[in-house]
Amino acid sequence: MVRRFTAKLTKSSSIHTRQTPGMRDNDIDAVLSFHLPRLTMTIVGSPRWGPSRLGEIIRSTRILLADSGRYALDIVLPPRCLACGEIVDRQGGVCAVCWRALTFLTPPWCTCCGRPFPHAVDLDDDGEMLCPDCLIDPPWYDQARAVLVYDDGSRGMILGFKHGDRTFAAPAFAAWMARAGAALLADCDLVVPVPLHRWRLFRRRYNQAALLAIAIGNSTKVPVVPDLLIRQRATDSQGHLGRAARYLNVAGAFAVSPRRQAAIAGRRILLIDDVLTSGATVTECARVLLAAGAARIDVLALARVVKAG
Repeated sequence: MVRRFTAKLTKSSSIHTRQTPGMRDNDIDAVLSFHLPRLTMTIVGSPRWGPSRLGEIIRSTRILLADSGRYALDIVLPPRCLACGEIVDRQGGVCAVCWRALTFLTPPWCTCCGRPFPHAVDLDDDGEMLCPDCLIDPPWYDQARAVLVYDDGSRGMILGFKHGDRTFAAPAFAAWMARAGAALLADCDLVVPVPLHRWRLFRRRYNQAALLAIAIGNSTKVPVVPDLLIRQRATDSQGHLGRAARYLNVAGAFAVSPRRQAAIAGRRILLIDDVLTSGATVTECARVLLAAGAARIDVLALARVVKAG
């Protein structure tokens, strides 16, 4: 019975995969060679068809079908580089040329805002070092971290995600952010995105920070509250403004949603944004959350602008 079942499954699987144009033989073999022995041993090792064994068989079959479906999807919609669109080996990947153009942030950096130092620094007795901006005017948040430097190598990729409807990149970006912000995620109770004003959200159709927050929550199982903060008034674009003007522009722009007030008291909150420039937006968000009773605010972003010098 086992031999007949295995032969039938192998035969039906090969017939199914041959119906998918362009399916590579080595891809098919990889899927079948990994899952069929597991499925066969599940059956062979069972003295009787109990509910637990049947459940294992169903799970193994689902995995086999899911992997076959992913290979078929890659043939219909080949995985492409998140930056340039060239075909790559897996979904959410970046080609070698674009990867070399990306600058990932590494220590030494400011303990507070995460701004990288251009050279090695001597840490104080607590193992910390602050940049001049954080020493002169400390932000309302405790720590901020980012994955990439926002520069010529990353700008097109990020703007495509932010303004160009390339929302499929959110899970890959979120995985980068979860690694870069692992310490912050381990010490937070809620993940909260920086909100858009309703009219800007209407024009753009999605909030890129919310997409990142939800993807991070899905992968780390940290609760996400996308509507905890609201942008209660529209603000001018920050792109053309200087540092002082950015802080004035967002002053009083954010508030806690009345429906979510009870979720804040005593909570450690991780704010999510796409790009940190001056830090004005996340600083104002942090101020509002602390005033509402939050215990601690940290910030995690996909990229940050790094000033020369």
